[in-house]
Amino acid sequence: MKPTASVIDIGVYDQRPDLFEGQYTVPQGISYNSNMIIDEKIAVMDTVDKAFAEEWLKNIEAALNVIAPHYLVIQHMEPDHSANIAVFLEKYPDSIVVSSKAAFDMMSAFFGTDYPDRRIIVGDGDTLNLGSRTLTFFTAPMVHWPEVVVAYDSKDKILFSADAFGSFGSPDKAADWADEARRYYIGIVGKYGLQVQKLLKKLSSLDIKRIHPLHGPKLTENLSYYINLYTLWSSYAPETDGVLIAYTSVYGNTEEAVRRLAQSLTEHGCPRVTVRNLATLDMSQAIADAFCYSKTVLATTTYNCSIFPFMKTFINALTERNFQNRTVAFIENGTWMPNAKKVMEAMLKDCKNLDFAENSVTIKAALNSDSLSQIDALAKELCP
Repeated sequence: MKPTASVIDIGVYDQRPDLFEGQYTVPQGISYNSNMIIDEKIAVMDTVDKAFAEEWLKNIEAALNVIAPHYLVIQHMEPDHSANIAVFLEKYPDSIVVSSKAAFDMMSAFFGTDYPDRRIIVGDGDTLNLGSRTLTFFTAPMVHWPEVVVAYDSKDKILFSADAFGSFGSPDKAADWADEARRYYIGIVGKYGLQVQKLLKKLSSLDIKRIHPLHGPKLTENLSYYINLYTLWSSYAPETDGVLIAYTSVYGNTEEAVRRLAQSLTEHGCPRVTVRNLATLDMSQAIADAFCYSKTVLATTTYNCSIFPFMKTFINALTERNFQNRTVAFIENGTWMPNAKKVMEAMLKDCKNLDFAENSVTIKAALNSDSLSQIDALAKELCP
């Protein structure tokens, strides 16, 4: 995908990490996007992870030839985007850093200085003139750090969106954008839906033709599709009418109940059913699914008078990300003292606008005629 004539991609593609941010599986890697805007004055947009400093600087040199950049714009201070500020400023001693006041405060923590003699502080509505184009800045606090700014190029109508609209995976569109962007958004930004909504409102009057995020592919066509998904995700509205069944099972009996429920839901005409084993599959995918689907069934065993650890981790992840506006149902298993449903309900008690299904399933060790009838009643309720 070719950038516009005066906006050059100088980012890098990291295919090394087993886990991004120490927790997210990224089998297709992750990109650290950086752009160079070439005009009467030259601005470099963000740096990259420190492991790629040499490659990034070579990309800059190749684009510049013998010219030096005038500005380094830092939208977000996470180290995968800011780690090479000091390296850049040492190499280009006349360059000026452009960022928010909160970002410069963080630079003191990261680099021991806030560059008082080499900085321009920007906030909402501030501009940076580069010649034939002007960058306009908008603050985006808690999307997903407090110092974030995004920038709009009025000439090419590009939104440099920081981590908003970012995605795991490669910088092209070989992978399904929605799947990897949803997993990225829910995992990393999901808690801050209100702040994302405020940013979308700020940007709503702009004529945006391209979106350049700090991770993943540039978005250049059908932007309403991506913006609509962000609106859904940030408002915690279900994206898909269907049922996610998230479960753990020790000896297979809870798993059998889940299998039976999935089959019954399909027989009752449920439009979409997805089953996730929380012990063996990617937890971040299950979390994203819970925010995607309109209904979630939580199935687990009583364990040490509480619930199985993977389920506890899963529910904690949901509540931390403001899980809401969904229907939730329960399957519990406990040979002598079924307690899982009570524990799960208590963990979800502070979530907004959750409808708990009237029917639930209680298994005492193994399925029997009573629990099978409960499964059928739950399927009928979830998919009438």
